[in-house]
Amino acid sequence: MRASEMRKGQTVKIDDKLYVIVDYQHVKLGKGGAVYQTKLKSLTDGSIQNVRLRAEETIEDAYLDKRTYEYIYSSGSEHVLMDTTNYEQITLDDDAFGDGQKYLKPNTQLQVSMYQGKPIVVTLPNSVDLEVTDTPPEIKGATATNQPKQAALETGLVVQVPPFIKVGDIIRIDTRTGEYVTRVKE
Repeated sequence: MRASEMRKGQTVKIDDKLYVIVDYQHVKLGKGGAVYQTKLKSLTDGSIQNVRLRAEETIEDAYLDKRTYEYIYSSGSEHVLMDTTNYEQITLDDDAFGDGQKYLKPNTQLQVSMYQGKPIVVTLPNSVDLEVTDTPPEIKGATATNQPKQAALETGLVVQVPPFIKVGDIIRIDTRTGEYVTRVKE
C-alpha cells in the first residue's frame, strides 16, 4: 500500500518489524515533494519511533488476526490461555503480558492479536474485579482527610485504596493505569 493510504491504528510492517500507526501528518517541505511524518509504536517492545515517508513510498500492510482467549492458569513464568472458539490452548511467557500478569485471574477474557500464527499483542480488559486479601483496618476519622492506604489483592498486586475498603471487599482496578476505580457491590 502507498504511504498516502495509511490510517491511524493500522498495523504495518517496516524493515521486517511490526508497528502500529499512532499518528501521522502530511508535511509540505520547501523543496521537493510532500512527506508524511509518522509516529509508529513497535509491537515487539512498545518503543515509539518517528519515521518520515514520501507519499509515493510503499509500506507493507500487516493483518493481525484478533482472537478472544480465556486465561486459565500460570505455572512459574508461563501462562496458559484457551481459545474460546476452538478450545486450543497456548502458553505465553511473562514478556507477552508485561505488567498485565498482575491483573490475571482464572476465566479472565483477553484479546490476543496474532501475526502469521504467532501471538504478538495481548490486550487485557480495561478493568478487572479483584478481592482484597490484606489491608490495614480503617482508622476512625480518616474519612475526613481521605488518606489512601495500601491494599494487597488476590493476584499479588498492591494498590492505593480509600480508607473504607476492608479485607474481603471486591474492588475494580483499571488495567491501563493500575489504579483503584470503585468498590464492587455483590
